[in-house]
Amino acid sequence: MEPLLEKLVSWTGVVNGIVWGTPMLVLILGVGLFLSAGLRFMPILKLGKSFKLLWTGRLSDKGQNMKVEGEITPFNALMTALSATIGTSNIAGVAVAIVIGGPGALFWMWCTALVGMATKFAEAVLAVKYREVDDYGNHVGGPMYYIKNGLSHKWAWLSTAFALFGCVTGFGIGNTVQAHSVADILSTNFSVPPWETGVVMMVLVGLVLMGGIKRISDVAGKLVPMMAIFYITAGLIVLVVYAARVPAALALVIDSAFNPVAAQGGFAGAAVWMAIQSGVARGVFSNEAGLGSAAIAHAAAKTNNPVEQGLVAMLGTFIDTIIVCSITGLSIVVSGSWTSGENGATLTSYTFSNAMPMGNYIVAMALTIFAFTSILGWSFYSEKCVEYLFGVKAIKLFRLLWTLAVPLGAVASLKFIWLLADTLNAMMAIPNLIALILLSPVVFELTRKYFKKQKEQAALENLG
Repeated sequence: MEPLLEKLVSWTGVVNGIVWGTPMLVLILGVGLFLSAGLRFMPILKLGKSFKLLWTGRLSDKGQNMKVEGEITPFNALMTALSATIGTSNIAGVAVAIVIGGPGALFWMWCTALVGMATKFAEAVLAVKYREVDDYGNHVGGPMYYIKNGLSHKWAWLSTAFALFGCVTGFGIGNTVQAHSVADILSTNFSVPPWETGVVMMVLVGLVLMGGIKRISDVAGKLVPMMAIFYITAGLIVLVVYAARVPAALALVIDSAFNPVAAQGGFAGAAVWMAIQSGVARGVFSNEAGLGSAAIAHAAAKTNNPVEQGLVAMLGTFIDTIIVCSITGLSIVVSGSWTSGENGATLTSYTFSNAMPMGNYIVAMALTIFAFTSILGWSFYSEKCVEYLFGVKAIKLFRLLWTLAVPLGAVASLKFIWLLADTLNAMMAIPNLIALILLSPVVFELTRKYFKKQKEQAALENLG
């Protein structure tokens, strides 16, 4: 049995190296650049409008036509999407990127996020444009639906492939891996047995899942902002402690993005290409722009305007990478701990604990909550993929299996599961990116009409 498992791990590792290799990263960045150019860099220029729409979209039906379609507020749709993206990758993944590629990796994460905003915008626009209503009366959408309804029948196999990859991936990176991370953190910092963590999380996840998307979005709408603010505040304290070093740290990040970094302390040294590859890979893995997953949550938003939900959706990439990942990365660089020889979440914990009392516990708490909300967010993504493949009758069985998988993840060894899920996660991007390119004229046309109408309304108001 062991030799077979070793072979499976080896084969999956080879495939993983291909699907997360240079061609995939170039494809994801290329589509992002193409969409950014086609939108005339609107996502960057309209950030202020996006935040305004997010604020006004936090209350259900306020000031809206009562015939508005959808189940959850635009704000909670974004929080649900963020619940799946803000997780271990923001705390551990950023640290890994810097250890592999040096401080310059952070610069390339920023670049990935800036073009990824256009990708996330397009995904949400298409998700709302082509969503359907299922047998329970709920709005469902995402890549499988905009492939099915936006493209000809010859592309139908792509929607099935995305849904298949999505439901399997969820049980890996969205469930068991997250549960294992929480169990490991609580065991290390608070001596809580992993099986106890698994049982408690199973009960909490089960209670939330019984309420469907409305309860998931309600929980995410409260926990995600609270923990994000808590973690960002802690990170800002680290930066204040090392305030005198911040200008030099920023200069190092930019310089390292274009010049090799020599070995020093526990850092092995890194070429420019390593900075680019690790920064882009971790950036994509963190904010999921191009993977199509967040579009599933935004399809349930209470809105009749695809472009407005797209503007809200693109904030997910901005908040996840430009804000949260930057806090982690700059804290590690400014403190000098990136040369300590530590890695992953341990490096972030080491950085925070050196700057403030109980810093390691702050990181542990943040990682625990982020991982828990990731389980909730991904449960919705995988559920909609299962529903697309097997219909609404499969939802109850899926929720049961998803809940039971949590304690298994907490106590199991997940090397192969992590590798398989990570591989399928990348493969989700292929059908989605093809659809984004083919449906880009729809995105460009809807966006052009929306802002033309906005301009005309503004002109009328000025005349009045």
